[in-house]
Amino acid sequence: MYKLTLCILISCLPVFVFSQESLSLDNAIAMALEKSFGVKIAESRQEINRNDNTRGNAGMLPVVTGAALQNFSRNDVNQTFFPIGSTVRDPLIQSGLDNRNNNANITAVWTVFDGLGMYATAERLREIEKLGKTNVEINIENTVAQVCNAYYDIIRQKQRQKALKNALDISSVRRELAKANYEAGATSKVEYLAAQVDYNSDQATLVAQDQNLQNAKVNLNELMVRDFNLDFAVPDTILVRQDLAIATLRDNLGRQNPNLWAAKQNQNIASIVEKETRAARYPQVDLLTGYNYFTANNEAGFGPKSTKTGQISYGARLAIPIYDGYNQRRREQNAKVNTRIAQYQEADLLNQLQSALERTFNTYKNSLQLFGLEQQNLKIARQNVEIAFERYKVGNSTPIEFREAQRNALAAETRTIEAAFNIKLAEIELLRLSSSIVEEAK
Repeated sequence: MYKLTLCILISCLPVFVFSQESLSLDNAIAMALEKSFGVKIAESRQEINRNDNTRGNAGMLPVVTGAALQNFSRNDVNQTFFPIGSTVRDPLIQSGLDNRNNNANITAVWTVFDGLGMYATAERLREIEKLGKTNVEINIENTVAQVCNAYYDIIRQKQRQKALKNALDISSVRRELAKANYEAGATSKVEYLAAQVDYNSDQATLVAQDQNLQNAKVNLNELMVRDFNLDFAVPDTILVRQDLAIATLRDNLGRQNPNLWAAKQNQNIASIVEKETRAARYPQVDLLTGYNYFTANNEAGFGPKSTKTGQISYGARLAIPIYDGYNQRRREQNAKVNTRIAQYQEADLLNQLQSALERTFNTYKNSLQLFGLEQQNLKIARQNVEIAFERYKVGNSTPIEFREAQRNALAAETRTIEAAFNIKLAEIELLRLSSSIVEEAK
């Protein structure tokens, strides 16, 4: 009976929990992408870049300005006059005289030539809009990778919890057997107390693992932006891939990685800024036009009583840069340096990504080998537990030997779980670096 019970306890057949909400990886990714603040921020910045990409913002369209002015004044006048011959003019004394002036104008300035700077600006705005789209892709890929890591971490913690529950059940059977033997006088109380201590230790370890599983679910709920304490069920098994090829991953990294796209786009923007900076060296030609309307009412009793004028003006303005303390040359030199920096940054990023790909693929291959070895070790460790348990029942094995076999089996199972999880982490990172993770997640 004990052997049958033990075989049931140490079996590791997948068990699915149907009493909770079942959450698939696809659904977790979909919810995270829909609610992720990082993705929303990137999309909002992309919208700003799209709004900025206009001909007017590039300086290609006229700038029209209208203005209106109305002035009121109240005057007191006290004037005396020189006599003209024998004619003496009486003093002019007035108070409370209201005058009103109205002025309205509209002006338009259109830059028709600025050394082609406006065309460079328009090109830069288009490139910035492309960069905004690329940043959205980067955020989406990073979010998908984070969700995958968190999802499989839950499965890992769940598998460890299951292994610890099995270990606790075995310790419980051992405790009951030790208690029965002690009460029957077959063994000492020390053996029974040792079994009780080991049971309590396993129980404490399981409590800590329950917390790890709960925290792992909180992490995934955080990525999905929902109630942190919302519970759900996931599968019991981590399925790993063994078909990833380094040549394909290298090719995809060079062609598809959005971080490289962003670096290239930043380099293009730096080159365009060079053109914009050089444009300030050339003359600027503006076309000017305007209309001004003026009215005035005068109650002072001298001068015109009212005035109305309308004036249309037009012309051209030529601005020629002559000398600015060599600041133009300094700005051009700095723009060239910034372009060179952007080229270095792109090359450095490519080097880092290629290096990360090689390291991660090495981890992936080694983890696959370790996983195979640990699976073999686990089979042997389980057989050893069965044998030790049978020997312990008939008194041919000490509690220490049985406990050691139990610990070895638990350690082997833990290493197997960790090896599978490490394979999955490497797989996710390889797919992210090669920009295949979104496609694979669909």
